[in-house]
Amino acid sequence: MAERLEYIRLDPMRVLDAGAGRGASLPLLRARYPKAEIVAADFAEELVRAGRGTPTLAERAKRLLGGAPTRFVCADVAALPFPAGTFGLVWSNLALSFAADPGTTLAEWLRVLDVGGLTMFTTYGPDTLKELRAAFDAAAPGERVQTFMDMHDIGDLLVGAGFADPVMDMEMLTLTYDDVASVVRDLRQSGQQSALAARPRGLTTPRMWRRLVDAYEAARVDGRLPVTIEVVYGHAWKAAPRNVADGRAIIRFDRGIRRRE
Repeated sequence: MAERLEYIRLDPMRVLDAGAGRGASLPLLRARYPKAEIVAADFAEELVRAGRGTPTLAERAKRLLGGAPTRFVCADVAALPFPAGTFGLVWSNLALSFAADPGTTLAEWLRVLDVGGLTMFTTYGPDTLKELRAAFDAAAPGERVQTFMDMHDIGDLLVGAGFADPVMDMEMLTLTYDDVASVVRDLRQSGQQSALAARPRGLTTPRMWRRLVDAYEAARVDGRLPVTIEVVYGHAWKAAPRNVADGRAIIRFDRGIRRRE
């Protein structure tokens, strides 16, 4: 996603990292936009505190010299505490994957963007964790592994929210593991959790675990267990509004050059 910024002409005064977590994207955003004010927002207060951490010597020197600050805010990325038109760029890495209502979240990003601003994000596609999902389906009834939206549907949500010129693409990544326990351990250590409200809350019994392992083993290739990750990339612009708040259309007139008779 950062590489894609190299091909986009944009010089924002303020950048929002929506769903910043511990702030892994902040160094590259700061390197790309050294003069911009950067705001890192995340719903999890513990992650915000971890991301804020202790300022480095370079950061303290920048503050003393009046450099652009980096602020950390605990906030829901679908209900941001910022006025409309605050940011020139809304950047978000994977936060949209766990949004309860992606359309509402995208509309909120549009609201806080200034006209001519850009949103750039990644999310997971529907093939993500397909092997684990199939194994759970075979081992136990009930939806346990979250499903994700197709990139074409996300593109439709961007248009529906009011964004202009959406661009969507994707890539498939395949990780491999020795055993199912390593897969589950890696998922837990990532800090990501299923957003399924109706998923079973009980503990996995030894019998269910054995069935899960047996089902997943059927996917083993060349002695390794695959885990598919479909990464979806998207970006879109905030164009000038076509209507005012009460629904009336905005008509713009361009003055032509008068020709002398």
